Amino acid sequence: MKKIEAIIKPFKLDELKDKLNEIGIKGMTVTEVKGFGRQKGHTELYRGAEYVVDFLPKIKLEIVVPDKLTDTVVETIAKTAHTGRIGDGKIFVSSLEDTVRIRTGERGEDAV
Repeated sequence: MKKIEAIIKPFKLDELKDKLNEIGIKGMTVTEVKGFGRQKGHTELYRGAEYVVDFLPKIKLEIVVPDKLTDTVVETIAKTAHTGRIGDGKIFVSSLEDTVRIRTGERGEDAV
């Protein structure tokens, strides 16, 4: 099993959720986060005063998938979240040792 974490632009969430649903992904965890990378924030003007917005709003997705679906999910996220502009985000893939569904006690891929 793999855990896929993706940081994307907020306006891409609904489209990405629909695309993942099309390939059979029925569950994910979504968190509103803030951060910066090469984008390094931007300056804004408010009531005549300029200030720097260092941390930009992003969405963090966490999805656990069987090994056989990993490449498909990563490709779907990369293609759907892509705008070609700085700040499109990143995808992280890591291995999971085990998963347990609390309600039923199922383990491993059965719990996904």
